[in-house]
Amino acid sequence: MTRRTLLISTVAAMAALSTVNLAWAQGRPIRLIVPYAAGGPLDVTARILAERVKDSLGTVIVDNKPGAGGNIGADAVAKAAPDGLTIGIAATATHAVNPWLYAKMPFNAATDFAPITQMVRVPNVLVMNAEVAQRLKINTVKDLIAYAKANPAKLNYGSGGNGSAGHLAGEMFKAQAGIFALHIPYNGGNPAQFALQSGQVDFNFDNLATAAPGIKSGKLKALAVTTLTRSPALPDVPPVADTLKGFSIDTWWGLVAPAATPKDVIAKLNAAFVAALRSPEAQARFAGLLAEPVPTTPEQFGALMKSELAKYQSVVKAAGAKVD
Repeated sequence: MTRRTLLISTVAAMAALSTVNLAWAQGRPIRLIVPYAAGGPLDVTARILAERVKDSLGTVIVDNKPGAGGNIGADAVAKAAPDGLTIGIAATATHAVNPWLYAKMPFNAATDFAPITQMVRVPNVLVMNAEVAQRLKINTVKDLIAYAKANPAKLNYGSGGNGSAGHLAGEMFKAQAGIFALHIPYNGGNPAQFALQSGQVDFNFDNLATAAPGIKSGKLKALAVTTLTRSPALPDVPPVADTLKGFSIDTWWGLVAPAATPKDVIAKLNAAFVAALRSPEAQARFAGLLAEPVPTTPEQFGALMKSELAKYQSVVKAAGAKVD
């Protein structure tokens, strides 16, 4: 790099930081883009944190921009001015699955964003219709695998659609266990869960928050969680990894800014949101959603997104899922 180029870059960075500081000094609100519809878990957690950081960052307005599997909202973050006033949520779907699922992406998940902090980890859970599990004498993951091997092509599983987390988890499970089960995609997670509870499908990989009511009522039998360790919400349920070494596929999301956002600004945002995630009030409210707060450094969240993007390349390819 020449002295002239270095000087231009330094001046540009200082100008960007000055613009940010001026905007914050003027009390302009921060826009937090949620790439999904209002009312879902990502939206609820975003609003909890927006309320918690108002004393340190000022007003944070949550802006829902759903569509295209989250790509529309994520793209709005990627293309926003890097002034610290537009941030957004990056999730498993938008930053790890969609780049391999969609034939064309409007943004580059690896280069167009600056990580701020991870927010949440939510385990997925392998659940069976309780009556089916009892009839087939399936009480553990080992039992499920043994039955599938002894009765090839007799089991099926449901998901919220091709390329959904439940679909990819199911295909990953089949590959590692060396079994076959027919995948039946539904138009969303709720129809898939109804199909499971009514006995139309044998098992699902479902979000813990969604499956919890059915587990508590006894309609669903939880065989395992998909995190490497047990979930505090289901302490008696072992991880799939106890049976299939290294199996790990959970749901996560966190905060990102446009890639060129100055590091000093990222540091300020990180400090405010990490403090909010660690507050007893936020942790209590997250626990009600069965979501585990995971405050991190920007570097730690960036490393997670990078590793998840690489992992899902092979998972999506093995599933054969595509969106044109």
